[in-house]
Parts: sequence; structure tokens; C-alpha cells
Amino acid sequence: MHDSVPELSLVVPVLNEADNVATLSMEIGRGLDAAQIRWECVWVDDGSTDGTPAALGRARAADPRHRPLRLAHHHGQSAALWVGFQHARADVLATMDGDGQNDPADLAGMYRELAGTRVDMVVGIRARRHDPRLRLWSARVAAVARGLVLGDTLRDAASPMRVFRRQCLQRVYPFKGLHRFLAVLAHLDGCRIGQMPVTHRPRATGVSKYGVGNRLGVGLADLAAVAWMRRRGLRMDPHDVVSIITGAEPSPRAER
Repeated sequence: MHDSVPELSLVVPVLNEADNVATLSMEIGRGLDAAQIRWECVWVDDGSTDGTPAALGRARAADPRHRPLRLAHHHGQSAALWVGFQHARADVLATMDGDGQNDPADLAGMYRELAGTRVDMVVGIRARRHDPRLRLWSARVAAVARGLVLGDTLRDAASPMRVFRRQCLQRVYPFKGLHRFLAVLAHLDGCRIGQMPVTHRPRATGVSKYGVGNRLGVGLADLAAVAWMRRRGLRMDPHDVVSIITGAEPSPRAER
């Protein structure tokens, strides 16, 4: 059973989360097995300098459905996610953070929501966030800015809890802020987005990798880039091609 092609590929980027891996890996297996979903978890270690690689090795030994990858150097959360997407085997992908604040028990409900509706992505809404006040403030500022600049109506667009069809990545350009804007970019590209409440837990161990400087400031700069892509990106519908021309046609290189 464990060797079969998974229905769901969960991608979890981690950086110095040695104390969270064991508990989180067991929660992932318990939640998805209870829902009878064939799964794999692609962990991407983004150049950790603690015991994270060893912890991932133990998770793999306990259950081979955990597939750890290790980046030689720290490249950032977006790069780690993108590497995970390339190595994931299922047609339905999911993401969550590796700090233990997201509850894997929510994944089964999100998967069922995706399978039972016509949406292409389900985004988890962290209705009650357990974060420091400064981080909550910066998140609210970023959300207001997204709404003003992009007309974004998603309640928690930057939520790391997502379950989506692989087709949502077809025209997404990988960049360093992708982890904040994946749902927004998919929506701008025509994907249908569903939303549902999910649990957000206090961090039990470890240290957050984000502050105002590398979250709000960089996020606003990325917002300007996404706004530019929205204005200048090619958004052609395949149905725009209304017919196929047949017969003798002039060469594209012919002189005019």
C-alpha cells in the first residue's frame, strides 16, 4: 500500500525544526490514514544547521511515505516549496508549515472539499491566530495592501495551509515571495479558490524565522512585483484560438 501512487502529496519546508519533526510526522500519518487517503509527505530541509536532517531520517525510517530532501544551502521557503513541488508525485498537492502551528488533522477536510466541489484550490483560514502581536499587525497590514493593490478578496491569502490541483502551478513563475502569493497568483490565473477555517496552534518549540523586516518589508516589495505581473502578464484563454488555418500559408519568414 505504501508503494502505491499517492492521491495527495504534502510538501513541508523546514528550517531548524528538529524538535517539531517527530510529532508533526506522526500527526500527518495519523490524520491522513484515518481519512483513508493515500499520501506522501515531501519534507524539504532548507539548509538546517541543527538536528533536523537526523529527525527527518528517523521519520523516513518509521514510515517511508515521508520523503525528506535536503538543500545544501539555505535558499528560503519559496525555493524549498518549489523543489518539493517538482519531486511530488500526486496530482493533488498540499502545503503546510513545519513549525507545528498548522494542524495536519485539517488536511483531510480540505482534501474532501477540493474533491467534492468545482474549486481548484482550498485555502485554510486561520480564524484565531496564535502569533505575537507584532506579527499579527504586519499580517493585517499586508492583507490590506493586497486588497488595495490587487483587489484580493481572500480572507487569508498568505495562509500556508493549502490543498490544490497541480494545474494551479502551470503558469506560476517561481520567485522568492511565492510562498506568500501562491493563492493570489493562482486566482489571478483563473483558478477557482475555496476557503475553509483551519486550526492555528501556538508554537510549542523552536523559534520563528520571520520578523517585520523580512516579512512585512519584503512582502510589500513582492506585492509590487505581483502587481506588475498582473498588469503585464499574458493571460490568454485557450478558447481565444477560434479556428485552425489550413491550406497553403506564407512562411513566417517571408518578406513583407
